[in-house]
Amino acid sequence: MDHAHAHTRFTHDHVFLGHGHEKSEARARLVTLLTALFMVVEIVAGLWFGSMALLADGVHMATHVGALGLAAGAYWLARRHAADSRFSFGSGKFGDLAAFASAIVLGLLSLGVAVESVRRVMQPVTVEYGEALVIAVIGLLVNIASAAILHEGHDHHHDHEHGHDHDHLHRDNNLRAAYVHVLADAATSVLAIVALAAGMVFGIAWPDPVVGIVGAVMIALWAVGLIRDSALVLLDAVDDPDMASDIRATVEHELHGKVFDLHLWRLGPGHHGLIVSFAGEAADGERLKALLTRRYPSLSHVTVELAVCADCARQP
Repeated sequence: MDHAHAHTRFTHDHVFLGHGHEKSEARARLVTLLTALFMVVEIVAGLWFGSMALLADGVHMATHVGALGLAAGAYWLARRHAADSRFSFGSGKFGDLAAFASAIVLGLLSLGVAVESVRRVMQPVTVEYGEALVIAVIGLLVNIASAAILHEGHDHHHDHEHGHDHDHLHRDNNLRAAYVHVLADAATSVLAIVALAAGMVFGIAWPDPVVGIVGAVMIALWAVGLIRDSALVLLDAVDDPDMASDIRATVEHELHGKVFDLHLWRLGPGHHGLIVSFAGEAADGERLKALLTRRYPSLSHVTVELAVCADCARQP
């Protein structure tokens, strides 16, 4: 069987970074710095007021600083290795790798919060409600500011969708992981404020640990979703089954060719790789390339394998 191979744009440089990559990197760095500063404030306040709750929250925030630092580092590594030939399909997946690791940290964190909360339901501890409430409110403000910085970047990615591309094709899992960490912190801050206020006003201790359990479940659900989505990208799963079906239909109905093999996977935020093997006329390879790149702007690396031979009809 004879084959003709054709490639589209970006074949040689293999740079598959998301739109606005450097802005996302700057946002991640800024949020890491903000969170780290507040972490220091919480730990110092915890030691000053003798509050184990504040000290524990400061240590807990250190894991978020680590995760956010991981996100910023992934952007830097992806940019640094964008032209590195060792990465066959570019460095666009550094962010998904960081998101996967970050989501595991988030899951473990939720487990720790749940265990500690259950322990406090069984054995209530004394909480300095006034001091803890002030710090929790400041923490919420820091989280809101961080979420606003990251959400602006999230919206920026979605503003650059075109044609048949769907929302999730342009989703930056690394930015999303950082955003989820900040949201998790904000959610626990809101719940903590409610519980601390109830403790301060009504003198009841049980809302604090119960709210902790609710927060832990919520964080665990976010972590599971993020682990699933980033793992599928890392494993080169078909990123968009509808798009893959549509490409197959284009070959079979518009070019009247028989598809032998089709692989569609994600190379990075807003970038797809496609390998399609089909039987057709000699000129069909270039026609298909032109058709697909016009219809799907996210196809950044396309390989067309065209079988031009007499016995192609006998292929299974």
